Amino acid sequence: MSNVVTSSAYLTLHYRLAQLDGTDIVSTFGGNPATLMLGQGQLAPVLEELLLGLPEGTQKAFDLAAGVAFGPRNPELIRPVTRATLDENSVPGAEYRVGDLVDFAAPGGGRFSGILRELHDDAALFDFNHPLAGQPVRFEVNLISVL
Repeated sequence: MSNVVTSSAYLTLHYRLAQLDGTDIVSTFGGNPATLMLGQGQLAPVLEELLLGLPEGTQKAFDLAAGVAFGPRNPELIRPVTRATLDENSVPGAEYRVGDLVDFAAPGGGRFSGILRELHDDAALFDFNHPLAGQPVRFEVNLISVL
């Protein structure tokens, strides 16, 4: 009898996250498999839930509707940031371009990231939504080992 995925399982697997047109976002197929422990934030919670109860050796693909895997896009997460705040969170002399992913310090010592949408002399506009928020995705897995 093979092991099945539980909420605290340690997994070795190949996985692929892709756009529905087949464009890879991330894939371990063709390389080394990933090893991870569920419940540690290494996969999005929705993706972890899809694995629960699957037996070792399973190969499966899941098509997820827009907004399911990484939530819907939230227009309130598109926010202006002063140039002073951007400079405080930058490497001295850093130059940014529209489309760059910029890491910021959060209150309490955490970190968060945003995609630069507009850059002006005194301010910038950032999108703090997950880059895949609001998008449909395909999640494919090959469960090699479940402990």
